[in-house]
Order: sequence, then structure tokens, then C-alpha cells
Amino acid sequence: MSAVANKTVADSAAAIGACGVESRSVVVVAGVRAASALRALALVAALSASASASSAAPPPAQQAPVEARIPWAPAPVAATDGRAHLAYELHLSNFYRATGTLRVVRLAVYADAAQAPLAQFEGEALLRLDAAAAPQEGRPQAQDVRIDGGQRTVLFLWLDLPGDAPTPKTLRHRIEFVDAQGKHSWIDGAPVALSTAAPVALGPPLAGGRWMAYEGPSNPRSHHWGSVVAANGETTIPQRYALDLIGLDAHGRAVDAHGRELAKTRHRDWVGYGAQVLAVADGTVAAARDGQRERAPLSPQPEPAALSADELYGNYVILEIAPGVYAHYAHLRQGSVAAKAGQRVRRGQVLGRLGQSGNSGGPHLHLHLSNAATFEQSEGLPFVFDRFDALGRREIGQALAQPPDRAYAPAPQPRRAQMPLDGDAIGFDFPR
Repeated sequence: MSAVANKTVADSAAAIGACGVESRSVVVVAGVRAASALRALALVAALSASASASSAAPPPAQQAPVEARIPWAPAPVAATDGRAHLAYELHLSNFYRATGTLRVVRLAVYADAAQAPLAQFEGEALLRLDAAAAPQEGRPQAQDVRIDGGQRTVLFLWLDLPGDAPTPKTLRHRIEFVDAQGKHSWIDGAPVALSTAAPVALGPPLAGGRWMAYEGPSNPRSHHWGSVVAANGETTIPQRYALDLIGLDAHGRAVDAHGRELAKTRHRDWVGYGAQVLAVADGTVAAARDGQRERAPLSPQPEPAALSADELYGNYVILEIAPGVYAHYAHLRQGSVAAKAGQRVRRGQVLGRLGQSGNSGGPHLHLHLSNAATFEQSEGLPFVFDRFDALGRREIGQALAQPPDRAYAPAPQPRRAQMPLDGDAIGFDFPR
């Protein structure tokens, strides 16, 4: 592939996803939700009795002037790599402007009362937790995690749980900082109790076919998980476990450009376009919208006027599948939405067809679960597909490559009760 073609593929890959919000450090604001504060107070009391000497609070002179909190409790979820994982965010606020810039140099996570850390991060591994440090055009590559005085940063943690040990009940954190004068300070705490709620089991969201899980779970620098939404006095992450499902042909290719530039392709050139979108469970339609025009593939995306379903999703269906559990389907084809608000639907019922409406750079189905029927002020929830085939791994550049990769021919591996990870290729072509 020529250098020009390579650049085209890279630019096209960056354009496909949708519903992203720029990640950055944010100004510290006063006020924490009462429920979060009460939960933190209860955890401090519960952990104080069992904390080991290695996790005792540092002397006052060495305590960092930083607020550390975890707004949303993580829940273990089994994934396609055969392991259980935790995904959560650690908010760090360098509270006083006079403190100046603090560098985060080390982070250790402890399970329950363990003296040995469950996970440790420093150097490049620590930098990867900071979505704001991801390389961006026109901005130098960050070398470390820095928090200016009066600012906040968010670290995105993806933890592997050991298969030979009980699932932890709580986590605590030891975080080391260095100021501009080279003085070290620490935090010992930031406790959180793991959620005991089981991941929601879903049926297929699409009627057969092969699909790439683009910008999916495990990738903190995706436009999904890495997007913190600030609205009405609170910050949430609706797309914590979101997937963009891009159709693939038998050779793992998403689009046949027929010799044209990718930017000149049409909707019918894309493998998944028009596929039937299905209800993943029995439920009630909380909201639905149709009539929004579709964008041309890989065309520039305007800035949304607001961070809401109407501004981001295009044509969509939001389905309540359990109390406080909502499945969000976005970017459906204009004129295809077959569900209306208040309607009861059954698992497997057709809700619409895959398209490219809303904030979308290419045809795909955006799917995520959250605890509210709105995009803003909702928290993303973990899920598993109760049954699917694993079809290897795929990078977006491979999926967009012209001509196709004839060597791609993975044998389907049946999976049950797992969550696809970023870059997984999956299929729903099993007998029903």
C-alpha cells in the first residue's frame, strides 16, 4: 500500500466512530453527590480496621493535597481473553492552585487487606491510563501524567483479576506524586467497594454476520470509555463499555471501494449497511427517533450542539430491558426504525436497520448499556453476549485495507457469557 493510501486508511479509521467527547483535565468544582460521599465514608471506616502497615496513611507532611475518588463502583465482567476484568475511573484533583503542577509517578492498587498490590503502574504503563495524554495532531506527546494546580485529571483503570483467587470485595490505592521542587507526597486510600451486580446477559444485536468491535471495552483512549460527560452538575461516562459494530466480509474487510478512494465510497459499499438490528432482550421502548438524514461515509463531522441522544445518535432506539437498565442503539438507517416509545418488544424483534445517521463517520451500529434513558447523566453498565463466535482480532486499518486480506480465515470459536474487547471480530451466524 502506498504512503498516500496508508494515510487515507488512518484518516478514515479516525473518522468512523461517533459519540465521543474530548478528554482533558477539568477545573475542580466543589460538591460531590451525596451517595458517593456516604459510600466513601462507609468504606473508609470498613477498611481502616484491616489496612496493613504498608497501606497506612503517610505522615501529614507527606500527604499530597489531592482529592482522589472513584465515582462509579466497578463490577467484574468476563471477556473474550478468558479473564475477568474491572473497568473504572480514578478522579484526581490537585486542589490548591498554589501547589503548582504535580506529577503522578506511581500508582498501586490493592485488593481487600492484601499487602501485595493487585496491579502497579508507572512510566509508560501509567501514562496509558490518562486518556488526555493520547497523541493528538498538533500537540506534543505527553511524557508523564501531570495535574496543574486547581485542575483534575481522570485515570482509566483496566484490571485483570487473577483466576486462582476469590473476587475482591474492595479496592484501595496508593498514589505517589512529585512537585516542581522534587518533593514526593502520597495518597493512601481512595477506597471503593466492587459492585455485586452481575453483568447483563444480552442476545444478538444484529441478525447474523461478522462484526468488528471497534473502540470497544478495554481501550481507555477510545472515544467511548475515554469520554467524560459533564452535565447538570455531575460527570458520568455513558459509553464505558460501548461497542461500534462494523460489518466484515469473509476476508475481514469492512468496505469494498471498487478501486475508488475510501472517502468516495457509498453506503452500499459497506458490508454491514442495512443489516437488521435486533432487540437484545425483552423490554419496553423508552425512546425512539427516525427521519434524520444519513451522512456520506467518512465525511467531516460537525460539532454537536449538545451532548444528548438527539444530537449524537441520529436515528435511534433506547430500550429498557430491566429496571434501571437501558440498551442504546444509535446511527440507524433513515426510515428503518420499527419501534415507538412505550411499545413492548421481544428479544430478537427487528428494531431497525444499521445505517449512518447522527455523529457517525461510517456505517456501523453503536451499542451500549446504561442506567438511564438519556445519554447525559447516565453511567455505562457492563454486559455479556450470552452466545457468539469469536473470529480472531482485527485492526481498523486491516478492515479498511484495499484489496482485502485473503489470508484472514479464522475458525469460529463458540463463546458464552463473555464481553467482546476492543478489536475483537465476532459473529452471530450460529444456528438458533
